Amino acid sequence: MTTTAKPALSSVPRPKPRGLSRTVLRRNLDGWLFASPWIIGFILWTLGPMIASLVIAFTEWDLISSPRWVGFENITAMMDDKLVAQALKVTTIYAVTSVPLHLVTGLLLALLLNTDIKGLRFYRTAFYMPSVLSGVAVALLWRWLFSTEFGLFNTMLAYVGITGPSWLGDPRWALPSLVIMSVWGVGSGALIYLAGLQGIPTDLYEAAQVDGATGWGRFWYVTLPMMTPVLFFQLVTGLIAALQIFTQAFIMTDGGPNNATLFLLLYLYRNAFEYFRMGFASALAWLLFAYILILTLILFRLSDLWVYYEGDERKG
Repeated sequence: MTTTAKPALSSVPRPKPRGLSRTVLRRNLDGWLFASPWIIGFILWTLGPMIASLVIAFTEWDLISSPRWVGFENITAMMDDKLVAQALKVTTIYAVTSVPLHLVTGLLLALLLNTDIKGLRFYRTAFYMPSVLSGVAVALLWRWLFSTEFGLFNTMLAYVGITGPSWLGDPRWALPSLVIMSVWGVGSGALIYLAGLQGIPTDLYEAAQVDGATGWGRFWYVTLPMMTPVLFFQLVTGLIAALQIFTQAFIMTDGGPNNATLFLLLYLYRNAFEYFRMGFASALAWLLFAYILILTLILFRLSDLWVYYEGDERKG
């Protein structure tokens, strides 16, 4: 009597569950469904306008007549325009001065708010509230503060026998005035610093104190290195925001005096909605985009030299 060998269990093909593919498909569809509002909004309000502006940058269009293809004429005109160079200069100076001021002021404020003092919740709310106010309202408020005749700053200086400058009317003081004004919204950054400070392990401070580190030593060797990711985040986002300043200059100075506060975004607005040079304005928009992109890439490239991420063995 012969017996037939049974095939090994591993060689027997197992039927695939019928419901598995449907479950995976259903999950994928649910994911795309939930993400669809953002995707549709991104295509309609971000990607679509970007592609349209790229095409318009190579045309001459006044919003009335049909666009006329001019190739690289807008780029050539942009390179020959002295006001473009002035706008880039003003925008860069503002970013280089206001962003470090924000970083230092925000960190110092967060260090103060991280202490155990009475009314801490009130102080945190009070410092954060200015950052949520409307940009136009803030600009009007600061225009009054900088007023030469009845402004608060010149009034306080007059009490101590100092004649205040014409803050917004003097080309030497107009841009520094906007830099000073930018500190108004430092509270939002301070809260981010505060979250980073509270995320630092306390055992690091205890170990540093056992080693004899002073308060300054604990800040320099523990707090500051652990805060570098937060500092880097604030640096990148602050730089991007500073290079796109518009409301303050438009409301307070309109680019003056003598183009001392002519920011690139303000000059873009003028060409688009005052001179109706939509092609030239689109070229300016892509110039600003390229400028921000290059600076951001440089910051990311240099971040490996000073940003420390916990658990990163390359810097251990």
